[in-house]
Amino acid sequence: MDPIKTEIVVIGAGPGGYAAAFYAADKGKKVILVEREKRLGGVCLNRGCIPSKALLHASGLINEAKESEHRGITFGAPTINLEKLRAWKESILTKLSQGISFLAQKRGVQVLQGKAYFEGSQSLRVESEQGQQFIQFEKAIIAVGSKPALPKAFDLGNPRVMTSTEALQLEEIPNDLLVVGGGYIGMELGTAYASLGSKVVVVEALDSILMGADADLTLPVMRYAKKAFREVRLKTKVAKMSTVGKQIKVVIDTGTEQKEELYDRVLVSVGRVPNCDDMGLENTKVERDEKGFIKVNERQETSDPAICAIGDIAGGVMLAHKAAKEARIAVECLLGEASAFENIIIPAVVFTEPEVAWCGLTEAEAKAKGIAIEVAKFPWAASGRAMTYDRTEGLTKLIVEPETERILGVGITGHGAGELIAEGVLAVEMGATVRDLAETVHPHPTLSETMMECAEMFFGHATHALARKKAE
Repeated sequence: MDPIKTEIVVIGAGPGGYAAAFYAADKGKKVILVEREKRLGGVCLNRGCIPSKALLHASGLINEAKESEHRGITFGAPTINLEKLRAWKESILTKLSQGISFLAQKRGVQVLQGKAYFEGSQSLRVESEQGQQFIQFEKAIIAVGSKPALPKAFDLGNPRVMTSTEALQLEEIPNDLLVVGGGYIGMELGTAYASLGSKVVVVEALDSILMGADADLTLPVMRYAKKAFREVRLKTKVAKMSTVGKQIKVVIDTGTEQKEELYDRVLVSVGRVPNCDDMGLENTKVERDEKGFIKVNERQETSDPAICAIGDIAGGVMLAHKAAKEARIAVECLLGEASAFENIIIPAVVFTEPEVAWCGLTEAEAKAKGIAIEVAKFPWAASGRAMTYDRTEGLTKLIVEPETERILGVGITGHGAGELIAEGVLAVEMGATVRDLAETVHPHPTLSETMMECAEMFFGHATHALARKKAE
């Protein structure tokens, strides 16, 4: 069989891969997109961002219904039809995946379904149920992503020990659920299952949940978790797991003692590992780091001149929007344009209750690096719109460079924080000052006003809150 020839081949059809393929096609290049799964979209669409947010929205309605009693609106106890809930979730994933396939077709991107294996720096073998196909390419972009880590000690071969992949399949609502890891995946899925009726225990080895976010931003999440979950245990590890009948026996290590507990299911969310084993990278000049991620420079270039890597497989923060940005940079670099991943602000959003979002420099990072900053905060208890939502636990926070009054970072905790953080990203990216933000009129009554009023707090004249007077 003669090989298919193309200018660019993209391996992996997640948010980084299909963004790269589409952008290259828009730039006039002949592109082949290789995906080992039948449905396009990668982890984000099929087993991550989208299904988890669908689940969080659906389960959150249960909490909203309960909370409405004090407003004079009372609902009966919810009845959960798991089969219908799964079908609704799957319908979203199907529609989105079909949309990506449609866009690929209209752009002239050829999609090959199968497992990619490098036979050289410019040749690829694609293995599928229908047989093998060979591709000769000028340039390649690797975007094969990552998968949930499952340490050997926890891999019992028992479906009751889940990663995020299995948890999002919603096979059942366990009565007792242990979540190992208090990062964003563990806290998000713990929140969803608690709303659906599970008694959730979270164990986290570190002394805080949601490491990476400032402590004042995660405090409302911790308060909610202590009410909604059975327990949140910090500085605690799981020493051992074993199967006992229809349950999982877990040995919990608190540092001072070990105790045995039984759970119906266990969710292991202790990080992610790269997906690039067994794809023939040894037949190229691509190098990997000690954790198995592909080494890239600021132009997303690997050690092989013909190959770039983007997204989770290239390490760093594992976020879909980071992969999509890297996709553009990689394509531009392959086309000889001046482009680099430098000084780019990547926001982070955790869809817990309440949501947490931040971008740019955090207060904790500034302290660790010895960077002089000023901090302004606006409490949502002073927001009329937050009161109408019954979500006054929120906080908006600005990290400011003292001399220039330039905004270096923004943090938000509260209802819809993920929708609000983009304004913070824009402010940091554009080098906006606090005065720029303070003098930008925001609509009333909205949560977006908290951005403006936080900036006004910096100057000591926020309308709806008392603030220190800033020396002229």
